[in-house]
Amino acid sequence: MIAVLTRGASTDEGTFGALAFGKQVVNTVELPWRDNVRQISCIPPGIYECVIVQSPRFGRVYEVKNVPGRSHVLIHPANFAGDASLGWTTELQGCIAPGERRGRIKNPSGKMQRAVLVSRPAVTKLMSWAAGAPFALEVRE
Repeated sequence: MIAVLTRGASTDEGTFGALAFGKQVVNTVELPWRDNVRQISCIPPGIYECVIVQSPRFGRVYEVKNVPGRSHVLIHPANFAGDASLGWTTELQGCIAPGERRGRIKNPSGKMQRAVLVSRPAVTKLMSWAAGAPFALEVRE
């Protein structure tokens, strides 16, 4: 099984893309590209193995394995993935957040920010498709 994440432009508000698996496609948000620095950057393009793990914070989710210089890269629900050093809100530390759609919503600072919306149902779709089995994730620019 393979899922393909195709990214659009990386901006200070996040890196938005589309994740295709089976016959479904959901939106994604990741941190902006910051040279693969832990906790402030999205992961580099490549092909990775995803395995089910038990996260203390998110429960059963998929972890993206063998990312160079990185660990604990999860696929979990979230809305925001902006560059915190520039005043944007983020709920990610290098992970991938699926969402049913994209939009702009008010962040905790009261500023309108690009985000993915309806994230938990998008994660549920991915979890149902993979059914606990490992899968390959191809990340494309």
